[in-house]
Amino acid sequence: GGEFGPYTQLERIEKGIYQPYANELIKNKKAYYCFCTSKELEDEVEIQKNAGKIPKYSGKCRHLSEKDIVDNLAKNKPYSIRFKVSDDEVITWNDLVKGEVSFNSKDVSGDFNIIKRDGIPTYNFAVTIDDALMEISHVLRGEDHISNTPKQIMLYNALGFRIPEFGHMTLIVNEDGKKLSKRDTSIIQFISEYKELGYLPNAMFNFIILLGWSPESTAEILNKEELIKMFNTKRLSKSSAKFDVDKLSWINNQYIKKLSDEDYLNLVKPFISSNLYDDNTINKISLLYKKEISFGEEIKKASELFFQTPILNDEAIEFIKQDGVFKTLNTFKQLVIACDNFIASIIKDLIKQCGQEVQVKGKLLFMPIRIATTFQMHGPELADILEIFGKEKVIEHINITLEKI
Repeated sequence: GGEFGPYTQLERIEKGIYQPYANELIKNKKAYYCFCTSKELEDEVEIQKNAGKIPKYSGKCRHLSEKDIVDNLAKNKPYSIRFKVSDDEVITWNDLVKGEVSFNSKDVSGDFNIIKRDGIPTYNFAVTIDDALMEISHVLRGEDHISNTPKQIMLYNALGFRIPEFGHMTLIVNEDGKKLSKRDTSIIQFISEYKELGYLPNAMFNFIILLGWSPESTAEILNKEELIKMFNTKRLSKSSAKFDVDKLSWINNQYIKKLSDEDYLNLVKPFISSNLYDDNTINKISLLYKKEISFGEEIKKASELFFQTPILNDEAIEFIKQDGVFKTLNTFKQLVIACDNFIASIIKDLIKQCGQEVQVKGKLLFMPIRIATTFQMHGPELADILEIFGKEKVIEHINITLEKI
């Protein structure tokens, strides 16, 4: 649909959209047939390289006589169509990002092809025609396209088209400052992969728009409508935009926190598959990590202690060997054994009571109990974890820990 279709270049070629404009340029002596073979062109390049010159087409077919052209066409000799580049013309435009930019036509790579030997329009010719016919007002693209702009402006002028505004944005680079490439294995490249990992579309939109652009405010979490409303080209950055995976994770985490519990569970539950717990318990486990995870799949690693047998690491063992820890853990174990209603609110009271009995508080109270019951030094609300574990498992873990002291 739409008023300016078709929208794929193949369909536009089939409809014969480009050829009439190439014919017009030939008619007006602004383009010409080039009958040079691939071998002749390769030899030209080789000679120029050996002479230390930047290769460009010599223009030999520019000077063919009308008779030579007619004879070659009559013989069905393969040809391309080349645009005539002026010898000494300055092409200038006011770039929306870089300010005034100028190129001299003699620095362009000679008379360039607009129609290839197979009849397919070249990139620069096709996009010039497409943008003009589709009434494109602004062309915003990566700065690696800036060398194409002089060629396109020459074509706009030659065809009498209105020239759009150009803005050449800085490239997105990886952590090492190198241009982001689909061959770069250090970064996930495709939107579909982020979707599969459980990143949220609004978070991706928020993150991507901040690559090479920033709002006037310092706020970084902005919804789609706000970002569209405040966007303007004056805030486009002149320095490279780093694809910061940590920032993407932080932004996505902010969006996850704002989800309703129902939407959050719909996001993460496809990543949890276990017969150890009923559906209600799986929901409770998942909700423990709502504020912590950065993307859906991360729930698997975050919730490992519920699905795998955890192991006390050296740092944890070193911590529980402190004086007084054995007494604290043994006291807490006895309180757990005597407890008839092992739910989170009661468990919090048990921890508090334990601290009062052994005269310990703060880190020296909570950390040993967390290590002994979960085999981890960090995690979500401890009482909620222990309620899900149940009395028997908590006592079992404490006994294993006491044997290490």
